[in-house]
Amino acid sequence: MNGGCQMLRVVFMGTPAFAVPTLEGIAAAGHEIAAVYTRAPRPAGRGMAARKSPVHLIAERQGWPILTPRSLRDGAEQAGFAAHGADVAVVVAYGLILPAPVLAAPRCCCLNLHASALPRWRGAAPIQRAIMAGDAHTAATVMRMDAGLDTGPVCAVAAIAIGADMTAGELTEVMATQGAALMLQALSALQRGALTCTPQPDAGASYAPKIAKAEARLDFALPAAQVHNLVRALAPVPGAWFEMARDGARERIKVLRTALAPGGGAPGTLLDDQLTIACGRGAVRILALQRAGKRPTLAAEFLRGFALRPGSRIAE
Repeated sequence: MNGGCQMLRVVFMGTPAFAVPTLEGIAAAGHEIAAVYTRAPRPAGRGMAARKSPVHLIAERQGWPILTPRSLRDGAEQAGFAAHGADVAVVVAYGLILPAPVLAAPRCCCLNLHASALPRWRGAAPIQRAIMAGDAHTAATVMRMDAGLDTGPVCAVAAIAIGADMTAGELTEVMATQGAALMLQALSALQRGALTCTPQPDAGASYAPKIAKAEARLDFALPAAQVHNLVRALAPVPGAWFEMARDGARERIKVLRTALAPGGGAPGTLLDDQLTIACGRGAVRILALQRAGKRPTLAAEFLRGFALRPGSRIAE
């Protein structure tokens, strides 16, 4: 795009609440929302009624055209996308692959907001993987999309610190706000014809696959730091969990917040009356948790309903 400062015609593509601040920011800046693409409503909740995505609900409220294709590989869908006549497509946690004809359709480019310091943690779960790995820093990154998986040139970066006890939910909120501001900066540069993007280096590249169900089970034989990081990475959803023996049965307990604690012993052993559990090295203190079918609760309230004795083995 050469020179000029006219407002941009934007196709927005996103699905979860994480994408909403960027969509709202683009509209507030005066850019034209040509269409909003989001994932189709899915069954959710106890009644399994079809639930619209957060982006869908915002677009509906604003009266923007909404499209929910199951795939963009169909020629008719690709032609429909091109017909929007967009200057740029902005993609934030959309959930569908953009084929080459879609990537090539906007007059300028397709820009993606990715929740990591690329090339580290390319893929679907960058926030969770960064916390699981114990990273102290990450970033919001705007990149120009290409045919690869998060491999496009980087256009803007905002560094973000990961606190030692920060959960994925907390980091997501920070990332959504800072990422929205970063995308607006990139769009402003695009308006001025001043957007520059730098190819990603090969060094330091890593992949962040989706979290598998089996990964959510806590293994107290691991060092306490790894247990703590897994809890943080999966809080508030899907939640790390362990099984506790009680009255001859086993009950699944979801752990929502922990802290590193002094002490040690056989992994899974209760060390005190504050729900401190020994790990393979060190210990973690459970601060918040949730029983199956119950509301989240603090450890002190949980313990009032259980006669747990220090020295007992409560978790595998």
